Amino acid sequence: MGIWHKAFSMIKKRLSKEEALQKLRHYCAYQERCHQEVKEKLYSFGLYKTDVDQAISTLIEENYLNEERFAVAFVGGYFRSKHWGRVKITHALKQKGVSAYCIKKGMQEIDEEAYEKTISDLVEKKMEQLKGEGLQAYQKKYKVSQYMMQRGFETPLVQAALADLAGGE
Repeated sequence: MGIWHKAFSMIKKRLSKEEALQKLRHYCAYQERCHQEVKEKLYSFGLYKTDVDQAISTLIEENYLNEERFAVAFVGGYFRSKHWGRVKITHALKQKGVSAYCIKKGMQEIDEEAYEKTISDLVEKKMEQLKGEGLQAYQKKYKVSQYMMQRGFETPLVQAALADLAGGE
């Protein structure tokens, strides 16, 4: 087998617009997707820009693709299951090319009481983990603050949770 034959056999078969659209219907029906993910998938099928744009429009018209719905699902899922804060979730959505409007809509999914309780629970759990390490109180607070900011929680809310915890001890 020659070099050119090997190279061409490695290239995936280019799908027709209709075949790609059918695959994307299943892809979008399986879970919510953002426009950027769908575009990348369409390009991976070997479609050209005009076909990609038409396919995206068709998926939106058929309600397979809805970025607002995606943002709401993403925010709810990442807050509830991964315990991410607003900052980290917003950043992740921006990375996915989600519009500011959809991000704002998605953020409404987070209940304020649940958010504050999650912060308190995570702060308390992290402080408990640091108990046996022989650290000064200020070192523990610093480590907890860093941990919480890494998870995307806002500094003032973390500081308030730390103050509440210190007051309760």
